[in-house]
Amino acid sequence: MPNHRPTRPVLAALLGLGLLATPAAAEEVVVFAAASLKDGLDAVAADFQAATGHTVTISYAGSNALASQIIEGAPADIFISAAVNWMDEVEKAGLIAPDTRADILGNTLVLIAHGKDAAPVDIAPGFDLASLLGDGKLSMALVDAVPAGQYGKAALEGLGVWSAVEPSVAQSENVRAALALVAAGEAPFGIVYASDAAAEDNVTVVGTFPAESHPPIVYPAALLTGAADAADRAFLDALTAPAADAAFAAQGFAVID
Repeated sequence: MPNHRPTRPVLAALLGLGLLATPAAAEEVVVFAAASLKDGLDAVAADFQAATGHTVTISYAGSNALASQIIEGAPADIFISAAVNWMDEVEKAGLIAPDTRADILGNTLVLIAHGKDAAPVDIAPGFDLASLLGDGKLSMALVDAVPAGQYGKAALEGLGVWSAVEPSVAQSENVRAALALVAAGEAPFGIVYASDAAAEDNVTVVGTFPAESHPPIVYPAALLTGAADAADRAFLDALTAPAADAAFAAQGFAVID
C-alpha cells in the first residue's frame, strides 16, 4: 500500500496556511492547467489531497484551449496558464475572482533532440537549424496559439532562422505532445520547456534559447468566479507554499517570489 501521509515540509506549509484545522466535508477542486505543469502539479495535488482529504481534479491542455473552454462556460475553480495573454483573455471575460491572480512560475525554452546522447547545439543568431534537421521535422506546439509554440516561434524569429525552418515544423496541440514526438523518434528535434525535457528520459537538451530571444515565460494562476468553497482557495494558496516551490523547482521551473 502506498504511503499517502504528507511529508514534513508539506505538513508545515499546510499548517502555516491553516489548511489542517478542524476538517470540514471533503470538497473537489477542479483545476485547468497548462500541459507543461503536469509532473510538478501532480505532486503538489497529491500532497494536498493527502493532507486535507479534498480531491483535486486537473485537466491538462494547451493554455489557449483551456482559456477558451473557461470562457465558454466549462466548470473550473482554478486556472494556471503558461502565458499571461491567455489569462488576460479569461480576465477580460470577467471570470477571475478579484485579487487572486498572481504570477507563480517561470520557465526556460530549450532545443531537444531524440535520444540520450545527442550532441550540443550552439544556439545563436543565424544558427543553421535547417541543416541539423535535414529531411526531419522540428516538433513544436501550435505556433500561433499554444504558449510554448508562440515562445518558440518568437525565439526563432528573433534569431533569424524561422523562415528557414518553418516548412519543417510539425505542430502539436500542446507542448507535451510535441515532446512525445521527439521522444518517440518521429522528429529529430523539438522546442519545449526545460521542465518538459526533465520529465522525459528519451530526449537530450542540446541547447537553451537566450532569454532575450523571446518574451518572458510566466505562469499566472487565479481563482475563477465559479469557485464555490474554501478548498478552492486553499489549493490556490498551496500552489505558492514552500513545499510546492520545491516540487516545481525539482521539475525545472523557476519559482517567482
